[in-house]
Amino acid sequence: MTRRSEVDWKTLAAVVVTMVLWASAFVGIRYAGAHYEPGSLALGRLLVGALALGAVAVVKGVTAPPRAAWPGIAGSGVFWFALYTVALNWGERHADAGTAAVVVGVGPVLAAILAGVVLKEGLPARLVAGLAIAFTGAVAAGLAGGHGSSTTSGVLLCLLAAAGYAVGVVVQKPALAHASALQATTFGCAIGAVACLPFAGRLVDDVVAAPASATISVVYLGLLPTALAFYTWAYALSRTTTGKLGATTYAVPAIVVLLSWLLLDEVPGPVAVLGGALCLVGVAVSRTKPAAREREPAAPPAG
Repeated sequence: MTRRSEVDWKTLAAVVVTMVLWASAFVGIRYAGAHYEPGSLALGRLLVGALALGAVAVVKGVTAPPRAAWPGIAGSGVFWFALYTVALNWGERHADAGTAAVVVGVGPVLAAILAGVVLKEGLPARLVAGLAIAFTGAVAAGLAGGHGSSTTSGVLLCLLAAAGYAVGVVVQKPALAHASALQATTFGCAIGAVACLPFAGRLVDDVVAAPASATISVVYLGLLPTALAFYTWAYALSRTTTGKLGATTYAVPAIVVLLSWLLLDEVPGPVAVLGGALCLVGVAVSRTKPAAREREPAAPPAG
């Protein structure tokens, strides 16, 4: 019982670190995106993340993952690290923040459905209820921040990002049965960086033209929201179901509202606060377990 409790606390800590860092990424992307093109921003972020993870892997003596893990690692690298990042960066240029948040918020729902069907995780009633509540909160928070300037291409790009997230998360789960979280994250990030190499020329131009503060933001995005947060995500994913962990990502909008208030002086309106609260309630519902039931067969009558 003690050992199990320690694992649960480590998993909880990993989830909290992931959510806070991913929420902080929106602040960094907002600033760096004004000076870096979507593709070059994604490549710069992934290169920094891959180099940092690679350095840690070398120090720890981590070897290449076994062959059985490579399909999932490659899939997560292409669909999540690369496709999701580029599509989201591009989509947010053609969709207002509210619309982008709502459309991308479909991702955890898609991931839960895919995991239920492909990975045979099922769709427990509490997970479905939690996803519905959290998604409603994401819609409310998103609409509160929307400005009605979205285009069809922007919506489609955000939907592509949501699909990339869902596929990437689902294919990563089986890989973690054969590879460690550090192996899966390091090689997945490296594959994502390779997939984004067509933007290398644009990245060089942006580094030369951008102010140092914007480049520092890219480095921050690579070191913490990418290298560290994707590692802690993989660590948590190896210890829980895809659907439940995906549902926790709905905590990100609530954290973004809080960080924007504290760091950017953007005072949230009542609808945004309500939306953030619903996101947290939905996450809580999805993570709770049914009331204790009799799991042991009744003892046979005496005599």
